Amino acid sequence: MATVLAYATVAVLLAIWVLFGWLVQQQGFVESLGEGLGAAFTLLLIVSVIGTVRQNRRR
Repeated sequence: MATVLAYATVAVLLAIWVLFGWLVQQQGFVESLGEGLGAAFTLLLIVSVIGTVRQNRRR
């Protein structure tokens, strides 16, 4: 349950990030969306690396 809550929180924060760039900073929608997707992929990469390190420590 905690994992689902964490993923939902990150999704909401990324959506806010996109809206902030688009509406407040007056960036284009595509640029804001690209920035949000870049942040999402970076977070996924970090989670993947941490998971790999934790799994290799258990062996």
